[in-house]
Amino acid sequence: MIVRTPARALLAFACVLTSVAALGFGIGTAAAQQSAEAEVATAEAALAYEDKRYDEALTLLRAALAQDPANADALYYTGLVLLAQGKPAEAAEALEKARAAAPDDLNVLYQLGVAYVTRRDYERAEAPLTRVLQAAPQTEGIGYYVGLVRYHKRDYRGALEAFRASTSSDPDTQQLTRFYSSLALASLGEAPEAAAEAEQALRIPSATALTGVADRLRDTMATARERSRRFHAELRAGFLYDTNVSLLPRPSHDPTAEAVRQLRDQHSIGELLGLRLDYAWLRTGPWESSVSYSFFQVFYNDLPKFDVTNHLFGLSGAWLGALGGMPLRLVADYAFDTTLLDGDAFLDRHTVSASATLVENAGSLTALQARFQDKSFSELPLTVRAEQRSADNWMVGGLHVFRFAADRHYVRLGYQFDIENADGRDYSYRGHRLLAGGQYTLPWGGLRLKYDFDLHQRDYVNDHALLPAANPNSKAREDTEQTHVVRVEKPLPFNMTLAGEYQGIVNHSNVPLYSLSRSVFSLILSWRY
Repeated sequence: MIVRTPARALLAFACVLTSVAALGFGIGTAAAQQSAEAEVATAEAALAYEDKRYDEALTLLRAALAQDPANADALYYTGLVLLAQGKPAEAAEALEKARAAAPDDLNVLYQLGVAYVTRRDYERAEAPLTRVLQAAPQTEGIGYYVGLVRYHKRDYRGALEAFRASTSSDPDTQQLTRFYSSLALASLGEAPEAAAEAEQALRIPSATALTGVADRLRDTMATARERSRRFHAELRAGFLYDTNVSLLPRPSHDPTAEAVRQLRDQHSIGELLGLRLDYAWLRTGPWESSVSYSFFQVFYNDLPKFDVTNHLFGLSGAWLGALGGMPLRLVADYAFDTTLLDGDAFLDRHTVSASATLVENAGSLTALQARFQDKSFSELPLTVRAEQRSADNWMVGGLHVFRFAADRHYVRLGYQFDIENADGRDYSYRGHRLLAGGQYTLPWGGLRLKYDFDLHQRDYVNDHALLPAANPNSKAREDTEQTHVVRVEKPLPFNMTLAGEYQGIVNHSNVPLYSLSRSVFSLILSWRY
């Protein structure tokens, strides 16, 4: 059985009295006296360690080792002091010498394993910790440390066995054990069990900063648990006001742009309706696949010829695992959507995308995405070749999220690069997109404030074939489009949410026909099942 450190310090104190007596009466040889002096210094160092006087303890231990370099107790306490000072590499070196002097001492093996875990050297940590678990399974926290080592070696089943065998009276260790059990279960694709472990972790009163991670994990797994009923639905309805339905250009001195501005009305009140249905048809281990359908409709009361209808059909596959001990989610999607303008075919799109999301810690999440999109417009019969908008678009990008208070607040930053190769030379471009945004949740009623900003710089690769009208083929179009979205959400009973949103779009172009401003105000009520 392992002797606890405080008890060992009491034994060391007893050694002080015995050794002092031996020295005082001159008992033994010179070697014995040196050993006794080393024992006295070690015992005094043990008491200094208990009082957290680490520098003093280290001075005493160095004096002890000068007298007796192979003194196992002095080497052991040297390791403890160095661990307490945040020097795990030096601690491991001292504890390895202690193991050489006392190979069967479980205290030494335990602290040596802890030192290697602190250094994240899980290969070296496994053997001493496993031996302690086998010899003294009731040792404080040993199940947690062995489980942690196995988890980082991706032996998730073995990690769960160790975690479940863990006994600890320390709330922090209890919460950490539950937390890593949840991660191991998630890595094995056992989402409901992972959610239950995360719930248990949250119920343990602890001062660790992992509560935010457990909150996030619980919410994610709880969502997965809700998906276990396989069917999910969302219905939305609302009103809107659009200041530039027909996308008219801003006032300018360009004759073409000014002529277009005289042709149409701009603003209208409208209604919107949305429906989304999801069904998870496959769920086995870490794998999941679902099919979805969504419908979206906007009615413009004053400009019905701009009514928009969209149907989208999707297929998604996901894998949940871990990378370096951090939760990792890989997703592949295919979607086909068709858009109608006043009931007539306008645009068909095939979209294939892949993404990887890594949750580094409670305050950090990173996502990478790649996407291909085939866009087919229903061109008018008289559309000239250079103005045909059907295109292929490739995009790659990344997003990082800084998370606070279990994701009640967050800040996100991202970048995307996209290439559009259009059938018409006037619409092919190379684009750079900057993304920024955030959310803040107010302390009353769960009211959420959101802001998102999107800046898309498009550099068209060819001189415009038709514009400017006075001198076509003289310059390539350059656009900078800003999109601002401000949203206020209020959760309501019965899975309902009321949201007010403002969307502002400002596009600056060196071809005035494409410079425009648009504001859309909406009020939307949604219900989820």
